[in-house]
Amino acid sequence: MTAATLTISSRNYSSWSLRGWLICRMAGLDFETEVLSGTDATSRAELLHLSPSFLVPRLRHGDVVVWDTLAIAEYLAETFPEAGFLPGNVAERAHCRSISGEMHSGFVNLRSALPMNLRAFHPAFRVFNGAKADIERIVTIFDDCLDRYEGPFLFGAKPCLADAMYAPVCTRFRTYDVALPPRAAAYRDTILHWPLMVEWAEAAADEPDEIEELEMEF
Repeated sequence: MTAATLTISSRNYSSWSLRGWLICRMAGLDFETEVLSGTDATSRAELLHLSPSFLVPRLRHGDVVVWDTLAIAEYLAETFPEAGFLPGNVAERAHCRSISGEMHSGFVNLRSALPMNLRAFHPAFRVFNGAKADIERIVTIFDDCLDRYEGPFLFGAKPCLADAMYAPVCTRFRTYDVALPPRAAAYRDTILHWPLMVEWAEAAADEPDEIEELEMEF
């Protein structure tokens, strides 16, 4: 069996690490998780800039090294096609890739205003207008997918790549007490109770708090 290691930064703060970890678990990959220290320059840059462009998460699988969540997803989809974490037909896969890519490259206002922090809760948090537009777009994506594929996940009965990409947003909705329409709220709760998300959150709760700057604006 080929050895695999996924390098991540913070479980509590890093949305990109969460996405990469979910994708690896959904693919059925047997891997070890290596967590960078909060004092590591790459880790701090990825966390404080909330960007997918740094080299974590990073997957080493035998002689293959691949970073960036979508690149990891495409590699694992090719390597473990039987895992089925992309939808079943060409049209659905194209739709899944489109909304996953939209999350990967967009929603900058939401990321800046509502950084991921699983251990925090900010009731009645005031969301500024730029982030509100991002939230509205995400709710539209949820509604469209749930209409087309009938839930409870975005593309039907089982989670797929798109659910991994939007899972950190669901944690932000809880952290910042974002009011959602009933269907979007139900999807948020489905993701938060997804066993893989529960496992990640439990590990995040035990993580040392080394990134003080992320708490300063609150």
